[in-house]
Formats: sequence, C-alpha cells, structure tokens
Amino acid sequence: MAFSLHGVRTPHRKHTVGQQVFRLPVPKTVTLPTVMHIGKPATPVVKVGDHVDVGTLIAEQNGPISSPVYASVSGKITKISDLTLSGGTKAPAITIESDGAMTTADTVVPPVIDSAEDLVEAIRMSGIVGLGGAGFPTYVKFKTDFSKIQELVVNGAECEPYITSDSVTMTERSEEMAVAFRAMERHFGIRKIVIGIENNKPAAVASMRKLAEADSCISIRVLPAKYPQGGEKVLVYHTTGKIIPEGKLPADVGCIVCNCTTVAAIGNYLMTGMPLVEKCVTVDGAMVRKPGNVWVPIGTALSAVFEACGGLKGDPAKVLYGGPMMGLTVPDLSVPILKNTNAILALSDKEAKLPPTTACIRCGACTNHCPFGINPAAIALAYAKKDGEALSKLGVNLCMSCGSCSFGCPANRPLVQTNQLAKIFLREEKAKENK
Repeated sequence: MAFSLHGVRTPHRKHTVGQQVFRLPVPKTVTLPTVMHIGKPATPVVKVGDHVDVGTLIAEQNGPISSPVYASVSGKITKISDLTLSGGTKAPAITIESDGAMTTADTVVPPVIDSAEDLVEAIRMSGIVGLGGAGFPTYVKFKTDFSKIQELVVNGAECEPYITSDSVTMTERSEEMAVAFRAMERHFGIRKIVIGIENNKPAAVASMRKLAEADSCISIRVLPAKYPQGGEKVLVYHTTGKIIPEGKLPADVGCIVCNCTTVAAIGNYLMTGMPLVEKCVTVDGAMVRKPGNVWVPIGTALSAVFEACGGLKGDPAKVLYGGPMMGLTVPDLSVPILKNTNAILALSDKEAKLPPTTACIRCGACTNHCPFGINPAAIALAYAKKDGEALSKLGVNLCMSCGSCSFGCPANRPLVQTNQLAKIFLREEKAKENK
C-alpha cells in the first residue's frame, strides 16, 4: 500500500472563518434520534408527558457500541416515534417541547476522576461520539491497552470545503482541549500528542502552538492543505510516518486518533459535567443568506438553523449534512442536527449540479489522486464482472469514500460510488463463503 501526498486541491470556500460565533435562539421543539452514532440505538428511559431539563438522560446506552442521549432543552416529552434519517435508516426519536427556560438538570455535576477506568467511564457517560463526522462512540477508542499506545493524533485538518467549525474549536476552545489532554496524560499515561492542522488555518495553528508551549507532550504538525488530509489513515501517516494496514485500526500501530472538537467536548464534560447536548455547526452554501458558525442544541430542525442565519434565498438544489466531498444529502429541512453534525450546506444549482459523464480515457488520474494509490478504474471493471477475487487484490476495502477519484476524473465517472458498491458486493460474497 502506497501513501503519499496524493489527493486533490478542492476549492476551500471557507467563507465563515474568523466570523463571530452566535448562539441559536431556544428552539420550540427538538427531536433527538436514539442513534446518532455507529452502533445500536440507545434505549429510551422517558415517556410522553415527562418533564426533562438540559442534560437529563433520555435514552441509555444499549450494548458496547452505543451511546447515551441527553435532553438538549428543558421542557416536556411530547412524542416518541420512529424517524427516517439521512441514508434511509429508521430509529426511535424523542421529541421535546421546550419551555424556553433551558434549566440545567440536577444530575449535571463534574465527574470525579481518580483512574483510567474513571476517565473512560466519564467519556462513556458524556454521550460523546466522533464529532468530525464519523460518529463512533468515543469511549470505545479509549478502552485499550495504553502500554501499546505511543501517540494521540488529534485531527485539526478540517480539509473539506466550507466547514470551519473545527477551526472555531481550535481558536476558541483551547482551554477545554487542555483539560482533556491533562486528564489523558495523567490517567492514560499519554506522553505524545500530535495535532495535525492544514497550513491554510494560521489562527488555529497559532492557538494550538500556544497550547503546545504550555505542555511539553504536545506538538503541532502543519500539513499541506490538500484533501483528504483529515482521513484517519492519511493523517496518521503524515503526522507520525506510520502506515495502518488494510483491515487494521490506528491502535494496531500504536495510535489513537481523535477529532479536535471531540477532545474539547471531553474537556467540557470534565469541567462542567454537562453531557453532549449542543454543537457548533457551520451553516453555508450559496442559498444561505448569512453563512456563519452557530451553537445549536442537538435535535434542532435544520429549518430553524437556516432561519437563524437569515433564511434561504430560495429552494436549494441540495442540502447536506457535512461537506460536499463526504457529506450526506438530507431528505427535507425537518431533520435534526445530530451529535456528529459539523456543518449543514444549502447548495445552489451551480454548486450541486453534477457534470455529464463520458467514457473512461484510461488516463490514470483516479489512481494518481487516490491517497492510497488504488485503481478505481480497474475496480469498476472488476465490479462490472462481479469478480470478487480481483476486487480483493485491487484493495477496494482500502477505499474510504473520500471522493478524490471522482473529483479528479476528467470523464466525471462515478468512481467513488462504484467503489462503495464493490465493497458491499465483496462483503456479501465473503459472508456467503463463511456460511
């Protein structure tokens, strides 16, 4: 497997960088899905008619890969019903009618941390998941043998166009990050923390360097601004020089990777005891009247967030959770802000329209742009033939769906989509073999 500075130079479109962050007015209602992460949905522990305050547990963890859900406003539970999420999945969701008071629950108190086990439990109880978009329950990453961990790699790359909410974290929430780092150093024994930031974020770099000056365990790696710099395997390689083999995790090469906003959320929970109930979200796209970064209670409808940003100029051609490279299209504006929502984009026809596809010209641009050097054109041919052996040899499972191949293809082929279908096919074929 080859690693290099392959990738693509996407237009940055960081329109909201440096703008003052503002707080959304208290929404009339919030709807909180019981699954906002990889894994099983949480189990509701409230019923219709119950009163809850901000930080009240409303759904408890269900199994080892799951995460609790907390009320993000104070008020009354009015509905518990299935909600269709982006991607077509369904899960129970809890709707709260706000009383406007935003009263904090009596249970919100800073945790007492005396051991590594206490710290892992605190991260579990916080309800924090990967806040860079992945949504993996964070505490699971830290249930590891720290004698085998050499580095904590912190993702501050923020390489997708438009998104600047991680930059807000690095420039405005450094103290919360410092609290989390000190706890990890003390209780996990971490002695090397590497923060990777792209070189087009000078304010974030300056802020993190100040953090590093006060803590000898922290170092900063300023990285070229080239997408997908924030991809987990790419980031580990460019900050530590280590290669994560196919089918392996960062822990297998002595690393834990954590998004910078995830780190700040851990620090906030250690300081205040308030679980994850709100997110700083980048709101942008040509159809948004006043793009900005907004603090939003989790569960708030996208329509309310766009309205707080001056409303929309018209009907958007497409609305996304996240960035244009790896984001997910939303079905309508009633869907809620989730735990791992770092941005919502309302795109115009010009931004969203895909160019026409033409025949593959065998130029090799897809392989040249792929951060892992795999060959999407060859994968497309193998998938068309339903050749599982060839797909496996071509390393299709290395694909992280970053979209660099499609972005750089002069024929505008749907290569990343084909890679995804090929991975599903290969997984199904292997499942048949194992029966």
